[in-house]
Amino acid sequence: MNSIDGNIRLAHVHDLESIVSIYNYAVASGFETADLQPWAVSEKISWLEEHNAAEYPIFVFETTSRQVVGWISLSPYRKGRLALRHTAEVSYYIHPDYKRMGIGTRLMQHTLTQAIALDFQTLFAIVIDQNRKSIAFLERLGFSRWGHLPLVVDYYGIRCGHYYYGLHL
Repeated sequence: MNSIDGNIRLAHVHDLESIVSIYNYAVASGFETADLQPWAVSEKISWLEEHNAAEYPIFVFETTSRQVVGWISLSPYRKGRLALRHTAEVSYYIHPDYKRMGIGTRLMQHTLTQAIALDFQTLFAIVIDQNRKSIAFLERLGFSRWGHLPLVVDYYGIRCGHYYYGLHL
């Protein structure tokens, strides 16, 4: 695995084009997200605004040349259900040219620290059960498989499931 220099910081609206572009690589790759259609930047402005730093931040990894090459977000789980206020979903995506350089690990470690500071007690990730690399990544970072929803994902006739991976902080 190669390593790359850079820093992790909160996402800003000027990062949205990079965030969407990275996500759209995952959509095009298949089996990395349940979205079948790419995102449009204009459609994600409100999504970014909903992820405010005080509650559900989005962090980006920015290279020394100021290129955003990965991102991670915390999102509410069953928004409005107060008994679940200490639980968040974590999602992460890395530009394909920058995978296996430690960026995902650095983003996740940073986010775990921030999640504790934000008073989260539990994080979980929803992963397509065919996504072996993401499964190995989560397990390496201490997440455990908590559940499986078989055959709920349909990639134009190819059916697979969702795994739920969780971590108590």
